[in-house]
Amino acid sequence: VQLQASGGGLVQAGGSLRVSCAASGRAFSIYPMAWFRQAPGKEREIVAAVNWRGATTYTIDSVKGRFTISRDNAKSTLYLQMNSLKPEDTAVYYCAALGHWGTPWEVKYWGQGTLVTVSS
Repeated sequence: VQLQASGGGLVQAGGSLRVSCAASGRAFSIYPMAWFRQAPGKEREIVAAVNWRGATTYTIDSVKGRFTISRDNAKSTLYLQMNSLKPEDTAVYYCAALGHWGTPWEVKYWGQGTLVTVSS
């Protein structure tokens, strides 16, 4: 499956942004999906994941209550709605198709990243 992320940009602290990931190729709906991010000088980390039906999600504590992951299997698209953004959310955000649901998170396919910059 090929993944194309979009929607990144510059936003002020406290603002909102939605990034999207359009999938093509093999059936999008069979994969659990996730968003990862990598801030300058830091390792890539998972931010949120959603199972193949969209019924179950996982979100890291630092974004819980602010970020929401969702998917539209009919449109083969993954979303990450980010509210109340903080400067520490600044990173390149990557979408990924997972090999299975649960830890350790195994990525089968990576999308290219989209840069989110939050100004203070």
